[in-house]
Amino acid sequence: MKKLFPAALLSVGILAATVTQAQKASTAYQTQGQTVRIKTKAADLQIQVFSPNTVRVLRFPVGSKATKTSLSVNKAPDKTPFETAEAGGVITVKTALLTVSLNRQTGLVSFATRGGKSLLQEGAQDSLFVPTTDNGQPAYRVQQRFKLSAPEGIYGLGQFQDGIMNWRNHAVKLRQLNQYVANPFLVSTAGYGILWDNYSATVFRDNAAGASFSAALGDCSDYYFVYGQTMDGTVAGYRTLTGAAPMFGKWVFGFWQSRERYKSQDELLDVVKKYRALRVPLDNIVQDWQYWGTDNHYWNSTEFGNPNFPHPQAMVDAVHALNAHLMISVWPSFGDKTAIFKDLNQAGLLYDFKNWPTDGGVRVYDAFSPKARDILWGYMDKNLFSLGMDAWWLDASEPEQFDREGKMDSTQTALGTYRRVRNAFPLQHNKGVFEHQRAASSAKRVFILTRSAFAGQQRYGAATWSGDIQGSWEVLRKQISGGLNFSLAGIPYWTTDIGGFFTGKTYPLGVADPAFQELYVRWFQFGAFSPLFRSHGTDTPREIYQFGNKGDWAFDAQVKFIDLRYRLLPYIYSLSSKVTRQGYTLMRGLPMDFNADPKVFSIDNQFMFGPSVLVSPVTTAQYSTKGADATQKGSTDFSTIKSQSLYLPQSAGWYDFWTGEKLTGGQTISRPTPIDVMPLHIRAGAILPLGPVVQYAAEKFTAPLELRVYPGANAEFTLYEDENDSYNYEKGAFATIPLRWNEKTQQLSIGKRTGTFPGMAATRSFHVVFVKGTHGAGLGTTIKADRVVQYNGSALTVSK
Repeated sequence: MKKLFPAALLSVGILAATVTQAQKASTAYQTQGQTVRIKTKAADLQIQVFSPNTVRVLRFPVGSKATKTSLSVNKAPDKTPFETAEAGGVITVKTALLTVSLNRQTGLVSFATRGGKSLLQEGAQDSLFVPTTDNGQPAYRVQQRFKLSAPEGIYGLGQFQDGIMNWRNHAVKLRQLNQYVANPFLVSTAGYGILWDNYSATVFRDNAAGASFSAALGDCSDYYFVYGQTMDGTVAGYRTLTGAAPMFGKWVFGFWQSRERYKSQDELLDVVKKYRALRVPLDNIVQDWQYWGTDNHYWNSTEFGNPNFPHPQAMVDAVHALNAHLMISVWPSFGDKTAIFKDLNQAGLLYDFKNWPTDGGVRVYDAFSPKARDILWGYMDKNLFSLGMDAWWLDASEPEQFDREGKMDSTQTALGTYRRVRNAFPLQHNKGVFEHQRAASSAKRVFILTRSAFAGQQRYGAATWSGDIQGSWEVLRKQISGGLNFSLAGIPYWTTDIGGFFTGKTYPLGVADPAFQELYVRWFQFGAFSPLFRSHGTDTPREIYQFGNKGDWAFDAQVKFIDLRYRLLPYIYSLSSKVTRQGYTLMRGLPMDFNADPKVFSIDNQFMFGPSVLVSPVTTAQYSTKGADATQKGSTDFSTIKSQSLYLPQSAGWYDFWTGEKLTGGQTISRPTPIDVMPLHIRAGAILPLGPVVQYAAEKFTAPLELRVYPGANAEFTLYEDENDSYNYEKGAFATIPLRWNEKTQQLSIGKRTGTFPGMAATRSFHVVFVKGTHGAGLGTTIKADRVVQYNGSALTVSK
């Protein structure tokens, strides 16, 4: 068969084992290194052992000479011991944890534990490889089917807007578009995951015939089976294969203000100054598009060509002087009068399909080309990074395009046709920016906000938001399942436009309409418990002072949740370290923590935020009514406090965060939802570290911490601290303090501190609170401590 991938992608592949004719005749399989090769009637099959819990299954058409190197997987197989055997027509490959079996008669692979417990089986299908063409050349559509067990739930695959949480008995097209993010990693409640390693548009479908991946193009069927035993272990296994998520600066977890767009540097600076004057916390201000000017021929020049930004260096310096950070928008497309366009065009590194904007000769660059990525960073570095920009907003990283078939599909990239590799565009685009900035400086951690993502993108310091969504209650509800499945697909950092990007159709009066204000406040509360907390949108401004003044309900409700978010930063930042070091997930679908409770498998409107906090967003209007028509404001009625039903998963119990009341798990309850309260419950057996109210994340980071202990079960938490930015943590410049609650002895142990870093406080004051029903545990900045202890790094014990 003719190679369909270009040499640039395929030159480093899996080399066929050299075996003698005698060996071929005497055995049904050959082993070389970590690979077992088996010929079946349908395909040349390879089973690669990556680790005791991870194997790769690779099939090529019989006699194919093609090879495959992954764009997503950057890990080589470990030298893992394994055993092979053949009996009764079945070839087995056994590791310390897994048994992988191939039935030679059917050609199907099955997976079981080392002890024989069945995990997953491939399902029969008409053909693995269906002939087609790729830009006139022979090619294949590739399919792979699996048989799932009846009770298991399956999650992940990326971010979608259909409100589906559990993919059982559903189908979805994995293709990058605005609002839709394809990441073909599937995780099961049975403790395993499947990474489908293909970069073309793929349909996933689960029905009576089984669960299947069907890719538009491919030279082979290529997937990784990860047996993590738990869903957390499986996601961690995915990150082991595809790369750890590096830490972000602590400021990233604070509050961001943005809009489409700030039209001058004075306007942008005034926003930061107003937040500081109001003493409302803020860590990031975002400059969206057109800082380069309004003529699309100069689209995305990466230069401040707009006369309303006459002194960009002074603007950046002023933001920093206000203890805030500045993020700026960069697209993967360029107007035909920009210098970067000319350089890319001269090198033949621009695509020729239609994209937005459609005027100005705007064209997308070839992100699959290392040279093109070099050119892009050269301009970003010279024009923006040199000014001290703190972060990148890589907008439209699908990329934005209109020729969704035909000309776009046949466009050539550095790695083959666009149709063949389209889903991996955001992976390569983010790779270029991350790797270049890391090479340029270690003084600040790379942070990228990007509209699309693909398997492995977490290793490039990238987070994703849910795209240009509409502002409505229905869409708010769907953000929850969208964000959860994105996180379950292995990429830990996600966010949404608070209030929805577009509001003009649903709330044409915007922020002046009390009906929109209620939607925004409830979305804001959800945003405060998303991995990243940001306000952004068009049609109406979103700054907090647009909603009134202190004493106005919409203003006060936002302040309450901004302050709560900043108080939670010790918890969030510690968990971000766990994300990096242990492959943890911050925004957690309920099956991750309550796998033994099948009632949670399809709950799509609640989630865990870290190990301790159960979040139940309010996703319906309770106090407002829309106006009779678009010209009229809605009205509000707060005379009666409304309530919301929610489910408390089976556990040792739960505490209402706002009242301290202890409740029994495994039941549906109703909780009051005044406009400034979103139901939050803390797991019995939790330790929740809280900091002071601050104006920005790094302020007062050595101040006393409150340690809230929620009795009912044993608990542990590791408090993590470092310099708050830079990559010195990779060199060991960080400290950890283990915290443990013993339910039997009713004692909190604050363990010996490990590690050190510049600026670390030698001693700390901990205000310990043993939560009980008499506490109003979230209604003030602090509550009275049961014990106050001084900690100098040595272990100590605090009794209740």
